[in-house]
Amino acid sequence: MAVLARRTTGSRRRMLADINVVPYIDVMLVLLIIFMVITPMLQKGVSVDMAKVNSPAPMPDADKEDALLIAVMRDGKIFFGTDRVDADKLTQMVKDRLANKMDKRVFIKSDARARYGNVVEVVDNVRSAGVDDVGLLTDQKKQGAAAQAPPAPAK
Repeated sequence: MAVLARRTTGSRRRMLADINVVPYIDVMLVLLIIFMVITPMLQKGVSVDMAKVNSPAPMPDADKEDALLIAVMRDGKIFFGTDRVDADKLTQMVKDRLANKMDKRVFIKSDARARYGNVVEVVDNVRSAGVDDVGLLTDQKKQGAAAQAPPAPAK
């Protein structure tokens, strides 16, 4: 709906077909704010600062809607999707989720500073649920940071 502005010039009155765009800008700003608030909520699982490697193996199945993701946080907390779980209950939860699935694959993303023992415990619990295909997710190192050779020992 266009709003027409009425301007008076001297003694003559005439209608000008100027469109008032201020309401449209307001609507666009509201939509922008809504999208900025909702977009982080669309991320699957919890946010983890994963280990960075030079040549990660591509795992496109980890981005699927029905992929099973387990996150190990740096403080030892374990998340199955977005639900916090205890390590001893993880085996049964994985069994329940995989009961009707043909593809028995689980992806684990761990914080780079998580204790190795916590990650091994999660992998062991997943394997004891009958999963043979466990994917460990990592991030790609930046291309600008080339791997440097260690310095030669001084003689």
